[in-house]
Order: sequence, then structure tokens, then C-alpha cells
Amino acid sequence: MDSQTKKILERPNNYAFIDSQNLNLGIQSLGWKLDFAKFHRYLKEKYNVVTAYLFIGYVPANQNLYSSLQKRGYVLIFKPVIPDQNGEVKGNIDADLVLQAMIDYEKYDKAIIISSDGDFYSLVKYLYDNNKLRIVMSPYVKTCSVLLKKSAKERVVFMNNLKEKLEYKDMPPKMKKHR
Repeated sequence: MDSQTKKILERPNNYAFIDSQNLNLGIQSLGWKLDFAKFHRYLKEKYNVVTAYLFIGYVPANQNLYSSLQKRGYVLIFKPVIPDQNGEVKGNIDADLVLQAMIDYEKYDKAIIISSDGDFYSLVKYLYDNNKLRIVMSPYVKTCSVLLKKSAKERVVFMNNLKEKLEYKDMPPKMKKHR
């Protein structure tokens, strides 16, 4: 076996499990917008992510967004949205993310959990205790659950310092016309 083939075979097989609403709101609270294409590339290059699940509430009017995310390499897991008493829609994807992480448990080397939500405490603790947690990536240090930080221990990173690498920048009008 040549060295190039050996390198490919030794590359980690990591999966990302992304709480899209938590990620999106966390980044927005920092005052910037995430470029999902750059983010997918970042996960692949920095953390050797081969599968990036994006858990998202399904709204039929957002079909173009979903197609765009799939073209960028994300595997979308949809949850029907339910309006609350104020008419706000909520996807509640937490159980789906945990279930998918456990269904795929034997398929990946390490998991990357992307959320600040303390509801993932038990999953993160289990993954950590079984040496299957690569990192928890929290959108914002100030909104990251204490429980999540406690369960991930030294394996928690924050995205508030990644603006320069991952911010979406709208193209100038002249560039848009030539695409």
C-alpha cells in the first residue's frame, strides 16, 4: 500500500450533529451571519468531518434554502414545525439529534456536537465517557449551557472567534450578475 492510500485509510471518520436553530440564533446574537459553505469546509478540514447532519424544522416555504444546504454537503434531517401559543414556530430537534447520534454510533470515530443547548448533556457525557466525543462546538460562550460545558470538559470550543473565517459576506451587485 502506498503512503497516499495509507493516509486516506488512516484519516478519521467523524460526524457532525448540528442543532441548526441553536447555531443560527447563536451566531446572529454575535451580530454576524454564518456562511454554511465555509462552515462545511471548516468542519471537513479542521475536524475531518465526513458526514454533517443538519437538524432543522421543516417549513415548506424554505425549499430553496434546503436545496442550497444539501448542495453544500449537509445531510438534512427535518422535523415538522409546530407553532407555539404566540404563533412562533419551533422545530424541537433535540431528540432527533440524539437518536441519530446513537443510530450512527458504530459508523463514526468521533462526534462533533454543534449546539449550546444543555438538553444534550446526557449525549455529550456518554460520548465523552466512551471516547467518542471529538468536541462540542458552541456558537457563543455566553449562551453555552453550564451542563454542556461540564459534560464536554476540555472538549468544548466556541465560535465567537471564528467570524473572520466563517462569516457570510454578500457579493457586490456586479459579481452577482456574472454568476
